[in-house]
Amino acid sequence: MNRQSTDILISGGGVAGLTAAAAFGTAGFKVICVDPAPPITDAKTDGADLRTTAFLQPAVTVLQAAGLWDRLAPHAAALQVMRIIDAGGAANEARHIKDFDAAEISDQPFGWNLPNWLLRREILARLAELPNVSFRPGIATTALLTRTSEARVTLSEGTTVTARLLIAADGRNSTIRTALNIPVKTLRYGQKALSFAVTHPVPHQNISTEIHRSGGPFTLVPLPDRNGAPCSAVVWMETGPEIQRLAALPAPDFEAAINARSCHILGPLTLATKLTQWPIITQIAARMSGERVALMAEAAHVLPPIGAQGLNTSLADLACLMDLAQDDLGSAKMLDRYHRRRHADVQARVLGIDALNRAAMLGMPPLRDIRAAALTSLYALKPIRQGLMKAGLGMR
Repeated sequence: MNRQSTDILISGGGVAGLTAAAAFGTAGFKVICVDPAPPITDAKTDGADLRTTAFLQPAVTVLQAAGLWDRLAPHAAALQVMRIIDAGGAANEARHIKDFDAAEISDQPFGWNLPNWLLRREILARLAELPNVSFRPGIATTALLTRTSEARVTLSEGTTVTARLLIAADGRNSTIRTALNIPVKTLRYGQKALSFAVTHPVPHQNISTEIHRSGGPFTLVPLPDRNGAPCSAVVWMETGPEIQRLAALPAPDFEAAINARSCHILGPLTLATKLTQWPIITQIAARMSGERVALMAEAAHVLPPIGAQGLNTSLADLACLMDLAQDDLGSAKMLDRYHRRRHADVQARVLGIDALNRAAMLGMPPLRDIRAAALTSLYALKPIRQGLMKAGLGMR
């Protein structure tokens, strides 16, 4: 039997898992990262992840420590202003517009937006530079045995790996979490999301725009120009049946629908990529650690795509693990501290994003009016406005 040992085994090669491999590898740890699906690093390849990720300010510190930010920055679009539009009145009418400008709290943008397929390409290039990191696509974790001194993991090709720390970054249906018998609480909304990119004649001016109507938000997030035209990523949240209907429309009809839903704020939108759809849930694990195991990213928490909280919460997990890693890697003391530090913050973000999503879904006119009034009241008070912006970034 083939046996190997490592400091850290990461189960899951999504953006969060790969970033963790780069970060710990750069810090000098011996790392193995496995994932059953080989990563797709070309937007034109079938199965490519065409969604985008907005990295907020604190995440950039993590990316710099991993040796990634210099690779990613040239491809990123800055997010200077977060604009919220309440369009709950007449069709196509933007009746309340509020701009949250990063200049009020920082000399840096709120964040930077990049396509997920490109993130995988650049992170893999970084891993190739690290001789102490082994990325093994096409390989899954199939069995787990933990002891006080190590985690022993069986891989799908027959190798047994012993690790001082096992990081579960294997998604919302985590096999590692299941093996540890850690329960999760899941909230379902009957929603799905559509993700795609559009070009438009009006420059986005580094403004990320979230348009609220019943069913869920329609969000336009800046991207670098595409073939000389301004470009934005779109995440459209709606009821499951409505997303199915929209996704089945012919291209001209779909473009008419997105133009109506966008309130025409960027001029006529032209579809630039294929559509990606996925179900919207909120989920949180009862614990974020077990014996020799840390849960991070969607293995620990799943959030609706509102306020760019998903991957940024995952990178906050990683930052915490990196901070604790020098103190007896994988020990019960380290992992208990990790759970205590992260779980309360994750719970607060789950509650906040759940409330925002439910508010965005409101359909009855009186309730929509209450939502609009609440937005106006919060925006009008500068200390509260600045506090909300800092909370969204994870700043203290």
